[in-house]
Amino acid sequence: MSNKKTLVLGATPTEGRYANLAANRLVRSGHSIVNVGVRTGEVAGVPIEKPEAIHRDIDTITLYVGPQNQKGLYNYILETNPKRIIFNPGTENSELRRLATEKGIETEYACTLVLLSIGQY
Repeated sequence: MSNKKTLVLGATPTEGRYANLAANRLVRSGHSIVNVGVRTGEVAGVPIEKPEAIHRDIDTITLYVGPQNQKGLYNYILETNPKRIIFNPGTENSELRRLATEKGIETEYACTLVLLSIGQY
């Protein structure tokens, strides 16, 4: 499996949260990560940063932010211009999906943890 640099949007240091589990599993699976969230701390040895600096080398954004809180992140997400966006359960958003598709970004409604566990990430 090749390294797919992944931006975990909605990263949290709280153990047991899906974003935390995914960040740890991504690193254990050999992927480099960027943690972005509103809380301070770190996950899988990587600090959590605010959604400010645009990363230009991201393969995948995996979303752990509900649709009600995504609108303010649209520009950040689209300017990052990843190859794909994974909308994890509870983050599905047809408007953001349409905007991403129009920009040539692949989108999927899936679960990062499941994709990793079945070798389909």
